[in-house]
Amino acid sequence: MTSRPLSGHTTVLNTLDPADPVLDDLEPLRGVVGDAQVVAVGEGAHFVREFNLARARLLRFLLERCGFTDVAFELGSADASAVNAWLAGEGDEADLSRLAGPLTRGVFGELLGWLRHYNRSRPRPVRIVGIDLPNTLTLRPDLDPVAEYLRQVDPDLDDFVAGILRAAGEITGGSAAVSAPAWGALDPAFRDSLTADLSRLSLRLRALEPLYVSRGDQHRYDTARRHLEAACHTDYMLRAMNDLFSGAGSPGDTSARDHYMAAAVRWHLARAGDGARVVLVAHNNHIQKTPVTFGGHLAALPMGHYLARDLGPRYRAVALTHTAGQVPEMIVPAEGSPVGFALDVVGVDAPAPGSVEAALVDAGLGGAVTLTDLRSGPPLDRIRSQSASVDTPLHQAFDAVVCSPTATADASTMFGAAS
Repeated sequence: MTSRPLSGHTTVLNTLDPADPVLDDLEPLRGVVGDAQVVAVGEGAHFVREFNLARARLLRFLLERCGFTDVAFELGSADASAVNAWLAGEGDEADLSRLAGPLTRGVFGELLGWLRHYNRSRPRPVRIVGIDLPNTLTLRPDLDPVAEYLRQVDPDLDDFVAGILRAAGEITGGSAAVSAPAWGALDPAFRDSLTADLSRLSLRLRALEPLYVSRGDQHRYDTARRHLEAACHTDYMLRAMNDLFSGAGSPGDTSARDHYMAAAVRWHLARAGDGARVVLVAHNNHIQKTPVTFGGHLAALPMGHYLARDLGPRYRAVALTHTAGQVPEMIVPAEGSPVGFALDVVGVDAPAPGSVEAALVDAGLGGAVTLTDLRSGPPLDRIRSQSASVDTPLHQAFDAVVCSPTATADASTMFGAAS
Protein backbone atom coordinates (compact mmCIF):
# COMPACT_ATOMS: atom_id res chain seq x y z
CA MET A 1 0.00 0.00 0.00
CA THR A 2 1.14 3.52 -0.77
CA SER A 3 1.77 5.96 2.04
CA ARG A 4 0.07 8.87 0.27
CA PRO A 5 -2.34 10.31 2.87
CA LEU A 6 -6.06 10.15 2.23
CA SER A 7 -6.53 13.38 4.16
CA GLY A 8 -5.15 15.38 1.24
CA HIS A 9 -8.08 14.23 -0.88
CA THR A 10 -10.79 14.48 1.77
CA THR A 11 -13.08 17.32 2.81
CA VAL A 12 -14.78 17.32 6.20
CA LEU A 13 -18.43 18.22 5.62
CA ASN A 14 -20.32 20.50 7.98
CA THR A 15 -23.46 18.42 8.30
CA LEU A 16 -25.71 15.72 6.89
CA ASP A 17 -28.77 17.93 7.37
CA PRO A 18 -30.32 18.64 3.94
CA ALA A 19 -32.22 21.61 5.41
CA ASP A 20 -29.02 23.43 6.32
CA PRO A 21 -28.96 26.52 4.09
CA VAL A 22 -25.19 26.39 3.49
CA LEU A 23 -23.91 24.08 0.76
CA ASP A 24 -20.44 25.55 0.28
CA ASP A 25 -18.71 22.61 1.97
CA LEU A 26 -19.88 20.42 -0.93
CA GLU A 27 -18.13 22.56 -3.55
CA PRO A 28 -15.28 20.01 -3.96
CA LEU A 29 -17.94 17.73 -5.48
CA ARG A 30 -18.24 20.11 -8.41
CA GLY A 31 -14.78 19.13 -9.61
CA VAL A 32 -15.67 15.45 -9.36
CA VAL A 33 -18.91 15.91 -11.30
CA GLY A 34 -17.47 18.08 -14.05
CA ASP A 35 -19.74 18.07 -17.11
CA ALA A 36 -21.12 14.58 -16.46
CA GLN A 37 -24.55 13.85 -17.86
CA VAL A 38 -25.35 11.21 -15.22
CA VAL A 39 -24.17 11.30 -11.61
CA ALA A 40 -25.09 8.31 -9.46
CA VAL A 41 -25.40 8.68 -5.70
CA GLY A 42 -25.21 5.35 -3.87
CA GLU A 43 -25.65 3.86 -0.43
CA GLY A 44 -23.66 1.12 1.24
CA ALA A 45 -26.74 -0.42 2.86
CA HIS A 46 -30.50 0.01 2.65
CA PHE A 47 -32.53 1.49 5.52
CA VAL A 48 -29.73 3.74 6.86
CA ARG A 49 -31.00 7.15 7.92
CA GLU A 50 -27.66 8.89 7.44
CA PHE A 51 -27.54 7.76 3.82
CA ASN A 52 -31.00 9.20 3.15
CA LEU A 53 -29.94 12.52 4.67
CA ALA A 54 -26.69 12.57 2.69
CA ARG A 55 -28.50 11.77 -0.54
CA ALA A 56 -30.97 14.59 0.03
CA ARG A 57 -28.15 17.06 0.64
CA LEU A 58 -26.22 15.88 -2.41
CA LEU A 59 -29.42 16.14 -4.48
CA ARG A 60 -29.83 19.75 -3.37
CA PHE A 61 -26.27 20.57 -4.38
CA LEU A 62 -26.53 18.88 -7.76
CA LEU A 63 -29.89 20.46 -8.57
CA GLU A 64 -29.13 23.95 -7.26
CA ARG A 65 -25.43 24.38 -7.90
CA CYS A 66 -24.61 22.05 -10.81
CA GLY A 67 -27.63 22.35 -13.08
CA PHE A 68 -28.97 18.82 -12.89
CA THR A 69 -32.52 18.53 -14.19
CA ASP A 70 -33.83 15.01 -13.56
CA VAL A 71 -33.82 12.50 -10.72
CA ALA A 72 -33.97 8.73 -11.32
CA PHE A 73 -34.60 6.18 -8.57
CA GLU A 74 -33.94 2.48 -8.11
CA LEU A 75 -37.69 1.94 -8.55
CA GLY A 76 -39.94 0.46 -11.19
CA SER A 77 -41.47 2.99 -13.55
CA ALA A 78 -44.96 2.38 -12.12
CA ASP A 79 -43.62 2.75 -8.55
CA ALA A 80 -42.11 6.14 -9.41
CA SER A 81 -45.08 7.40 -11.41
CA ALA A 82 -47.46 6.62 -8.57
CA VAL A 83 -45.81 9.11 -6.22
CA ASN A 84 -45.07 12.04 -8.54
CA ALA A 85 -48.33 13.91 -7.95
CA TRP A 86 -47.78 13.43 -4.20
CA LEU A 87 -44.23 14.76 -4.54
CA ALA A 88 -45.69 17.83 -6.28
CA GLY A 89 -47.86 18.50 -3.23
CA GLU A 90 -51.14 16.68 -3.85
CA GLY A 91 -52.87 15.05 -0.87
CA ASP A 92 -51.35 14.87 2.57
CA GLU A 93 -48.28 13.28 4.09
CA ALA A 94 -50.06 10.05 5.06
CA ASP A 95 -51.03 9.34 1.45
CA LEU A 96 -47.60 7.85 0.75
CA SER A 97 -48.71 4.65 2.49
CA ARG A 98 -51.50 4.32 -0.11
CA LEU A 99 -49.35 5.20 -3.12
CA ALA A 100 -46.22 3.17 -2.32
CA GLY A 101 -45.73 -0.34 -1.01
CA PRO A 102 -43.89 -1.14 2.21
CA LEU A 103 -40.54 -1.77 0.49
CA THR A 104 -40.62 1.56 -1.37
CA ARG A 105 -41.51 3.35 1.85
CA GLY A 106 -38.82 1.50 3.76
CA VAL A 107 -36.01 2.19 1.32
CA PHE A 108 -37.01 5.62 0.04
CA GLY A 109 -39.73 6.93 2.36
CA GLU A 110 -37.63 9.53 4.15
CA LEU A 111 -36.00 10.71 0.93
CA LEU A 112 -39.38 10.97 -0.81
CA GLY A 113 -40.74 12.91 2.16
CA TRP A 114 -37.83 15.32 1.90
CA LEU A 115 -38.44 15.77 -1.85
CA ARG A 116 -42.11 16.59 -1.21
CA HIS A 117 -41.09 19.23 1.31
CA TYR A 118 -38.32 20.52 -0.99
CA ASN A 119 -40.77 20.96 -3.87
CA ARG A 120 -42.66 23.59 -1.89
CA SER A 121 -39.81 26.00 -2.55
CA ARG A 122 -39.24 25.02 -6.18
CA PRO A 123 -40.75 26.90 -9.15
CA ARG A 124 -41.08 23.53 -10.90
CA PRO A 125 -41.54 20.40 -8.77
CA VAL A 126 -38.85 17.75 -8.96
CA ARG A 127 -40.32 14.62 -10.54
CA ILE A 128 -38.68 11.22 -10.34
CA VAL A 129 -38.40 8.50 -12.95
CA GLY A 130 -38.10 4.80 -12.20
CA ILE A 131 -35.36 2.91 -14.01
CA ASP A 132 -35.61 -0.44 -12.22
CA LEU A 133 -37.84 -3.48 -12.37
CA PRO A 134 -40.79 -3.42 -9.93
CA ASN A 135 -39.40 -3.65 -6.42
CA THR A 136 -41.95 -6.38 -5.73
CA LEU A 137 -40.40 -8.36 -8.62
CA THR A 138 -43.87 -9.13 -9.94
CA LEU A 139 -45.11 -8.96 -13.52
CA ARG A 140 -48.45 -7.19 -13.43
CA PRO A 141 -47.14 -3.63 -12.82
CA ASP A 142 -45.58 -3.70 -16.30
CA LEU A 143 -47.94 -6.10 -18.08
CA ASP A 144 -51.13 -4.21 -17.22
CA PRO A 145 -50.17 -1.10 -19.25
CA VAL A 146 -48.99 -3.33 -22.11
CA ALA A 147 -52.37 -5.07 -22.13
CA GLU A 148 -54.20 -1.73 -22.18
CA TYR A 149 -52.07 -0.56 -25.11
CA LEU A 150 -52.60 -3.77 -27.09
CA ARG A 151 -56.37 -3.62 -26.57
CA GLN A 152 -56.27 -0.44 -28.63
CA VAL A 153 -53.74 -1.32 -31.35
CA ASP A 154 -54.07 -5.12 -31.64
CA PRO A 155 -57.42 -6.32 -30.22
CA ASP A 156 -57.02 -9.70 -31.93
CA LEU A 157 -54.51 -10.51 -29.16
CA ASP A 158 -57.02 -10.04 -26.34
CA ASP A 159 -57.38 -13.71 -25.45
CA PHE A 160 -53.66 -14.40 -25.66
CA VAL A 161 -52.79 -11.41 -23.50
CA ALA A 162 -55.53 -12.27 -21.00
CA GLY A 163 -53.91 -15.69 -20.56
CA ILE A 164 -50.54 -14.08 -19.86
CA LEU A 165 -52.13 -11.77 -17.29
CA ARG A 166 -53.80 -14.69 -15.51
CA ALA A 167 -50.51 -16.56 -15.34
CA ALA A 168 -48.64 -13.47 -14.15
CA GLY A 169 -51.22 -12.98 -11.41
CA GLU A 170 -50.02 -16.21 -9.77
CA ILE A 171 -46.79 -14.46 -8.78
CA THR A 172 -47.29 -12.05 -5.90
CA GLY A 173 -45.28 -10.63 -3.03
CA GLY A 174 -43.95 -7.47 -1.44
CA SER A 175 -40.36 -8.06 -2.57
CA ALA A 176 -38.17 -10.59 -4.38
CA ALA A 177 -37.83 -12.42 -1.06
CA VAL A 178 -41.52 -13.36 -1.44
CA SER A 179 -42.22 -13.32 -5.17
CA ALA A 180 -39.18 -15.35 -6.28
CA PRO A 181 -40.01 -18.31 -4.00
CA ALA A 182 -43.67 -17.99 -5.10
CA TRP A 183 -42.48 -18.33 -8.69
CA GLY A 184 -40.31 -21.30 -7.70
CA ALA A 185 -43.31 -23.09 -6.18
CA LEU A 186 -45.22 -23.05 -9.47
CA ASP A 187 -45.24 -26.02 -11.82
CA PRO A 188 -42.14 -25.89 -14.07
CA ALA A 189 -44.24 -26.37 -17.21
CA PHE A 190 -46.42 -23.42 -16.16
CA ARG A 191 -43.36 -21.22 -15.62
CA ASP A 192 -41.81 -22.21 -18.94
CA SER A 193 -45.08 -21.52 -20.76
CA LEU A 194 -45.24 -18.03 -19.25
CA THR A 195 -41.66 -17.31 -20.33
CA ALA A 196 -42.38 -18.54 -23.86
CA ASP A 197 -45.55 -16.45 -24.13
CA LEU A 198 -43.73 -13.32 -22.96
CA SER A 199 -40.98 -13.94 -25.52
CA ARG A 200 -43.55 -14.44 -28.29
CA LEU A 201 -45.37 -11.24 -27.33
CA SER A 202 -42.11 -9.29 -27.23
CA LEU A 203 -41.08 -10.46 -30.70
CA ARG A 204 -44.52 -9.60 -32.10
CA LEU A 205 -44.45 -6.12 -30.56
CA ARG A 206 -41.09 -5.40 -32.14
CA ALA A 207 -42.00 -6.84 -35.54
CA LEU A 208 -45.27 -4.91 -35.82
CA GLU A 209 -43.89 -1.54 -34.76
CA PRO A 210 -44.86 0.24 -38.03
CA LEU A 211 -48.44 -1.05 -37.78
CA TYR A 212 -48.82 -0.22 -34.11
CA VAL A 213 -47.39 3.27 -34.55
CA SER A 214 -49.81 3.93 -37.41
CA ARG A 215 -52.66 3.02 -35.06
CA GLY A 216 -51.38 5.25 -32.27
CA ASP A 217 -48.14 7.17 -32.00
CA GLN A 218 -44.44 6.52 -31.47
CA HIS A 219 -44.34 7.59 -27.83
CA ARG A 220 -47.09 5.21 -26.77
CA TYR A 221 -45.45 2.39 -28.69
CA ASP A 222 -42.03 3.10 -27.14
CA THR A 223 -43.55 3.20 -23.66
CA ALA A 224 -45.40 -0.08 -24.14
CA ARG A 225 -42.28 -1.74 -25.50
CA ARG A 226 -40.29 -0.55 -22.50
CA HIS A 227 -42.90 -2.00 -20.13
CA LEU A 228 -42.82 -5.33 -21.97
CA GLU A 229 -39.03 -5.42 -21.82
CA ALA A 230 -39.29 -4.83 -18.08
CA ALA A 231 -41.74 -7.73 -17.75
CA CYS A 232 -39.43 -10.06 -19.70
CA HIS A 233 -36.50 -9.05 -17.51
CA THR A 234 -38.61 -9.53 -14.38
CA ASP A 235 -39.49 -13.04 -15.54
CA TYR A 236 -35.78 -13.74 -15.97
CA MET A 237 -34.97 -12.27 -12.56
CA LEU A 238 -37.62 -14.39 -10.83
CA ARG A 239 -35.72 -17.45 -11.99
CA ALA A 240 -32.34 -15.91 -11.14
CA MET A 241 -33.39 -14.84 -7.63
CA ASN A 242 -35.08 -18.15 -6.89
CA ASP A 243 -31.86 -19.91 -7.89
CA LEU A 244 -29.85 -17.49 -5.75
CA PHE A 245 -32.03 -18.11 -2.68
CA SER A 246 -31.79 -21.87 -3.19
CA GLY A 247 -28.01 -21.82 -3.67
CA ALA A 248 -28.15 -22.83 -7.33
CA GLY A 249 -27.44 -19.45 -8.91
CA SER A 250 -24.96 -18.95 -11.73
CA PRO A 251 -22.18 -16.35 -11.41
CA GLY A 252 -23.31 -13.00 -12.76
CA ASP A 253 -26.90 -14.16 -13.34
CA THR A 254 -28.45 -11.07 -11.75
CA SER A 255 -26.62 -8.84 -14.23
CA ALA A 256 -29.79 -8.94 -16.35
CA ARG A 257 -31.46 -6.52 -13.94
CA ASP A 258 -28.54 -4.08 -14.01
CA HIS A 259 -28.35 -4.28 -17.79
CA TYR A 260 -32.02 -3.36 -17.94
CA MET A 261 -31.51 -0.42 -15.55
CA ALA A 262 -28.64 0.96 -17.62
CA ALA A 263 -30.78 0.72 -20.75
CA ALA A 264 -33.63 2.48 -18.91
CA VAL A 265 -31.31 5.37 -18.00
CA ARG A 266 -30.27 5.71 -21.63
CA TRP A 267 -33.95 5.46 -22.69
CA HIS A 268 -34.80 8.38 -20.43
CA LEU A 269 -31.81 10.44 -21.57
CA ALA A 270 -32.79 9.99 -25.21
CA ARG A 271 -36.23 11.47 -24.49
CA ALA A 272 -35.36 14.10 -21.88
CA GLY A 273 -34.19 16.72 -24.35
CA ASP A 274 -30.97 18.64 -24.88
CA GLY A 275 -29.22 19.69 -21.70
CA ALA A 276 -30.82 17.03 -19.51
CA ARG A 277 -28.62 15.87 -16.63
CA VAL A 278 -29.68 13.05 -14.36
CA VAL A 279 -29.01 12.30 -10.71
CA LEU A 280 -29.33 8.53 -10.30
CA VAL A 281 -30.20 7.20 -6.83
CA ALA A 282 -29.33 3.52 -6.30
CA HIS A 283 -27.31 1.16 -4.11
CA ASN A 284 -23.50 1.27 -4.34
CA ASN A 285 -23.56 -2.24 -5.80
CA HIS A 286 -25.61 -0.97 -8.73
CA ILE A 287 -23.72 2.25 -9.47
CA GLN A 288 -20.11 1.04 -9.29
CA LYS A 289 -18.22 0.85 -12.57
CA THR A 290 -16.36 -2.39 -11.84
CA PRO A 291 -17.81 -5.91 -11.52
CA VAL A 292 -19.34 -6.68 -8.13
CA THR A 293 -17.52 -9.54 -6.41
CA PHE A 294 -17.74 -11.00 -2.94
CA GLY A 295 -14.88 -13.17 -1.75
CA GLY A 296 -13.48 -13.31 -5.27
CA HIS A 297 -16.75 -14.62 -6.76
CA LEU A 298 -18.63 -12.63 -9.42
CA ALA A 299 -22.04 -11.44 -8.27
CA ALA A 300 -22.99 -9.15 -11.15
CA LEU A 301 -21.94 -6.66 -13.76
CA PRO A 302 -23.61 -3.58 -12.30
CA MET A 303 -25.60 -0.83 -13.99
CA GLY A 304 -22.65 1.52 -13.48
CA HIS A 305 -20.39 -0.83 -15.46
CA TYR A 306 -22.66 -0.53 -18.50
CA LEU A 307 -23.16 3.23 -18.10
CA ALA A 308 -19.43 3.85 -17.75
CA ARG A 309 -18.82 1.80 -20.88
CA ASP A 310 -21.46 3.77 -22.83
CA LEU A 311 -21.02 7.27 -21.40
CA GLY A 312 -17.35 7.30 -20.42
CA PRO A 313 -16.49 10.42 -18.37
CA ARG A 314 -20.08 11.63 -18.73
CA TYR A 315 -20.91 9.11 -15.98
CA ARG A 316 -19.78 9.70 -12.40
CA ALA A 317 -20.44 7.55 -9.34
CA VAL A 318 -20.45 8.73 -5.72
CA ALA A 319 -20.54 5.96 -3.11
CA LEU A 320 -21.87 6.30 0.44
CA THR A 321 -20.36 4.32 3.30
CA HIS A 322 -19.83 4.47 7.07
CA THR A 323 -17.27 3.72 9.78
CA ALA A 324 -19.80 2.57 12.40
CA GLY A 325 -19.60 -0.73 14.25
CA GLN A 326 -23.10 -1.82 13.27
CA VAL A 327 -25.51 -1.52 10.37
CA PRO A 328 -29.11 -2.54 9.54
CA GLU A 329 -29.24 -5.84 7.69
CA MET A 330 -32.02 -7.78 5.95
CA ILE A 331 -32.69 -11.15 7.57
CA VAL A 332 -34.35 -13.70 5.26
CA PRO A 333 -36.81 -15.35 5.64
CA ALA A 334 -39.15 -13.65 8.12
CA GLU A 335 -42.58 -15.13 8.65
CA GLY A 336 -45.38 -12.58 8.57
CA SER A 337 -43.27 -9.80 7.06
CA PRO A 338 -44.95 -8.13 4.05
CA VAL A 339 -41.58 -8.01 2.31
CA GLY A 340 -40.32 -11.44 3.29
CA PHE A 341 -37.49 -10.22 5.48
CA ALA A 342 -36.93 -8.49 8.80
CA LEU A 343 -34.43 -5.82 9.69
CA ASP A 344 -31.90 -6.35 12.41
CA VAL A 345 -29.02 -4.14 13.51
CA VAL A 346 -25.94 -6.35 13.25
CA GLY A 347 -22.33 -5.82 14.23
CA VAL A 348 -19.73 -5.46 11.50
CA ASP A 349 -16.02 -6.14 11.59
CA ALA A 350 -13.61 -3.27 12.06
CA PRO A 351 -12.70 -1.64 8.73
CA ALA A 352 -10.31 -3.93 6.90
CA PRO A 353 -6.85 -2.87 5.75
CA GLY A 354 -7.02 -1.45 2.24
CA SER A 355 -10.60 -0.27 2.67
CA VAL A 356 -11.68 3.33 2.31
CA GLU A 357 -13.18 3.13 5.80
CA ALA A 358 -9.85 2.02 7.33
CA ALA A 359 -8.00 4.75 5.44
CA LEU A 360 -10.33 7.38 6.87
CA VAL A 361 -9.95 6.01 10.38
CA ASP A 362 -6.16 5.93 9.99
CA ALA A 363 -6.26 9.56 8.83
CA GLY A 364 -8.14 10.54 11.97
CA LEU A 365 -11.31 11.23 9.99
CA GLY A 366 -13.41 8.21 10.95
CA GLY A 367 -15.53 10.26 13.34
CA ALA A 368 -16.44 12.98 10.84
CA VAL A 369 -18.74 13.24 7.84
CA THR A 370 -16.38 13.35 4.88
CA LEU A 371 -16.23 13.63 1.10
CA THR A 372 -13.22 11.94 -0.52
CA ASP A 373 -12.11 12.33 -4.13
CA LEU A 374 -10.99 8.81 -5.08
CA ARG A 375 -9.57 9.64 -8.49
CA SER A 376 -6.13 10.76 -7.36
CA GLY A 377 -5.85 9.48 -3.80
CA PRO A 378 -4.09 6.38 -2.51
CA PRO A 379 -5.09 3.07 -4.14
CA LEU A 380 -7.80 1.39 -2.06
CA ASP A 381 -9.41 -1.93 -2.79
CA ARG A 382 -12.36 -2.46 -0.47
CA ILE A 383 -15.62 -0.81 0.61
CA ARG A 384 -18.38 -1.94 2.93
CA SER A 385 -21.57 -3.34 1.41
CA GLN A 386 -24.46 -4.13 3.75
CA SER A 387 -22.78 -6.10 6.57
CA ALA A 388 -20.03 -7.46 4.28
CA SER A 389 -17.58 -5.77 1.91
CA VAL A 390 -16.82 -5.63 -1.80
CA ASP A 391 -13.28 -6.09 -3.07
CA THR A 392 -12.59 -3.79 -6.02
CA PRO A 393 -10.14 -1.04 -7.03
CA LEU A 394 -12.09 1.93 -5.68
CA HIS A 395 -10.53 4.55 -7.96
CA GLN A 396 -11.96 2.57 -10.87
CA ALA A 397 -15.28 1.73 -9.22
CA PHE A 398 -16.23 5.18 -7.90
CA ASP A 399 -15.18 8.78 -8.39
CA ALA A 400 -15.87 9.90 -4.83
CA VAL A 401 -17.20 8.58 -1.53
CA VAL A 402 -19.17 10.23 1.27
CA CYS A 403 -18.60 8.58 4.65
CA SER A 404 -20.70 8.88 7.81
CA PRO A 405 -19.44 7.90 11.26
CA THR A 406 -22.84 6.38 12.10
CA ALA A 407 -25.34 4.08 10.38
CA THR A 408 -28.69 4.30 12.14
CA ALA A 409 -31.56 1.97 11.23
CA ASP A 410 -34.28 3.98 9.50
CA ALA A 411 -37.18 1.55 9.20
CA SER A 412 -36.72 -1.38 11.59
CA THR A 413 -40.23 -1.09 13.02
CA MET A 414 -41.83 -1.23 9.59
CA PHE A 415 -40.91 -4.84 8.91
CA GLY A 416 -40.32 -6.04 12.45
CA ALA A 417 -37.00 -6.89 14.04
CA ALA A 418 -35.47 -10.30 13.66
CA SER A 419 -35.51 -12.42 16.77
